[in-house]
Amino acid sequence: MTFPTSPTIPGEVTDIPDAPCVIATGPLTSGPLYERISELVKEPLHFYDAAAPIVTKDSLDFTKVFAASRYGRGEDYLNCPMTKDEYFAFYHALIEAETAELHSFETPRVFEGCMPVEVMAKRGEMTLAYGPLKPVGLEVDGKMPFAVVQLRQDDRDGRLYNIVGFQTNLKFPEQKRVFGLIPGLEHAEFVRYGVMHRNSFLPSPGHLNWDYSLKTNPLLCFAGQMTGVEGYVESASSGLLAALALHEKLMGRAPVDFTDQTAIGALGHYVSEYVGHDFQPMNVTFGIMAPAGQRFRGKMQKNLFLSERALHTVREKKALLSPAIE
Repeated sequence: MTFPTSPTIPGEVTDIPDAPCVIATGPLTSGPLYERISELVKEPLHFYDAAAPIVTKDSLDFTKVFAASRYGRGEDYLNCPMTKDEYFAFYHALIEAETAELHSFETPRVFEGCMPVEVMAKRGEMTLAYGPLKPVGLEVDGKMPFAVVQLRQDDRDGRLYNIVGFQTNLKFPEQKRVFGLIPGLEHAEFVRYGVMHRNSFLPSPGHLNWDYSLKTNPLLCFAGQMTGVEGYVESASSGLLAALALHEKLMGRAPVDFTDQTAIGALGHYVSEYVGHDFQPMNVTFGIMAPAGQRFRGKMQKNLFLSERALHTVREKKALLSPAIE
């Protein structure tokens, strides 16, 4: 079956087209369309200037890390206690680390509301210890550590944790080196490094389905970084999944869920089902895919298993698509 092609019409899109439609607009969507999308979801689009790194739980050293909430109240965090020597070794490495170059529109003023941890550290050697690393209420065996780095659950299943208060503009290799000085994070696997830049994206959890369609209008879909996916491949992936699902609906069929056993499916489920307090854009990683359910000798073996399982699942799901898509 062949599909008719539509002409490309140059010009700025300032309103939301009638459904069925896939809206593939970027993180710097122009004013009029941005306002229409904000009105559609009945809340402003999320802007962020910084995002903290995210690590996998199974890569942490739990001989050093412990779970507890401050004063025993609220949700549990994972906590990395530091001695005085460990704190100052980390502090000096942090303030001396190499940062990424800012673009012209990314000024320190923009980031004042979510200050980079390295900028905060340079305000004084005890600033972090009295700020995001304060140990008060997190005693260990009745003794209060000199400082504590906290990690907060970042996904539904508790496999990913973000480093609280560690928005940063350090270069990626520097993040791995410096944050690896934190007790318990020596061998941490980073599924996302901290980033700082201007962006806008939908509050997708609660508004989008796993196929990037709007909950209030399943024939109106979004694609690209506007959905909360991060990166070119991820943006293309969201567009492919949205288009496949929309086609099935128009054919009177149920859309095919590729599930979180595949990269394309896991990304859609992550941005639509995130349950944390601070949804941020995400790259596709093995960390957001369904766990293997078994142990492996090394990360390479585990990732190979996940990859082969994903390919098998894709082949199974592809067979369920409408024949016309072939």
